[in-house]
Amino acid sequence: MKFKISDLYKTLSAGPASTIDGLTAKGKNGAFAIVVFIVALLPLFISPFRVSLVGKYITFAIVAMALDLIWGYTGILSLGHGVFFGLGGYGLGMYLKLAASNGKLPDFMSWSGRTTLPWFWEYYQSAPGTIFMILLVPTVLAIILGYLTFTNRIKGVYFSILSQALALVFVTLFIGMQQFTGGTNGLTDFDKLFGLSLHNMNTKYIWYYVALGFLILTYIVFNGVLKSKCGRVLVAIRDGENRTRFSGYYVAMYKTFVYALSALFTGIAGALFVPFSGIISPSEMSISNSIDMAIWVAVGGRGSLIGAVIGAFVVNLCKTCVSENFPEIWSYFIGLLFVLVVMFLPRGLTGVFMDARILIAKKIKKMISSEKSAVSEEA
Repeated sequence: MKFKISDLYKTLSAGPASTIDGLTAKGKNGAFAIVVFIVALLPLFISPFRVSLVGKYITFAIVAMALDLIWGYTGILSLGHGVFFGLGGYGLGMYLKLAASNGKLPDFMSWSGRTTLPWFWEYYQSAPGTIFMILLVPTVLAIILGYLTFTNRIKGVYFSILSQALALVFVTLFIGMQQFTGGTNGLTDFDKLFGLSLHNMNTKYIWYYVALGFLILTYIVFNGVLKSKCGRVLVAIRDGENRTRFSGYYVAMYKTFVYALSALFTGIAGALFVPFSGIISPSEMSISNSIDMAIWVAVGGRGSLIGAVIGAFVVNLCKTCVSENFPEIWSYFIGLLFVLVVMFLPRGLTGVFMDARILIAKKIKKMISSEKSAVSEEA
């Protein structure tokens, strides 16, 4: 059997999705509760450095759920979600940079020859203004992009390529506008987070549980959407967009809504990420970073929020372990993992678990029926 790169991309693109079946709502909620319980207890057993690392994983899990909402449930494969993640991260980064400057211009602006604060930085001088902009900017961008593309019925591979172009444009823009964004170096040297010292580990622990709280909130909100009529329409769009349109639904509006909702939570995840990493740079908006997000969902199993969460944790844990032991070739391991999952495990790790559970149940049922038959024959 010959394997082509085009076949791999076709598998990843929108269309008939290999989603997770057989998971009941109770099962999904129970699995998510177990994951949250484990993550909540981890700070008691790991070093402060690992706490920040797992904190990043939590933000990645939020992104994975946001991407799964549009890819696994709606059939929209976005390969530019890093843009929304980066915009949210830059939002909080700008606030933290102004707080660290103590009323002066940020250092990179002074080095670039600026004497006044850019007008759009003014919105990030207060905590309420920063939070509002973190929520607003990614959402508005997604609404504009979504409306223009979905009303013109751009979908599938074409939308994926367009989203990649968006990531490339924003990376180039943020690198080129060094006097406003810090260029390639991005924003760093933060020391206070809403009045709390970032050099104090207690602040990191507090932020860790704030991020975990947002992970739970994301799961609850997305579950609510999927259980509603809107959620059923989104799945209908994934399985048959033209049929859904001919049934009288304004498909473009539903797709724009879910795309904006996904961008909103991805932006929030980007903001949560910054205190753990201590830096936000254009690399977070890159195409490669956006593809990584798709890998998390694919490995965990798309079409299941819990699968996306598990995929984000598993892939990034593997990435950390492999990169620490094989720093020069770790990326090949991750790429190989992705290709193997796409080729042989299209429903991801969660799908494997479901298949194994069904197989074991059949075996047990067969053994019980055989025993009953043997007893009846003896009688």
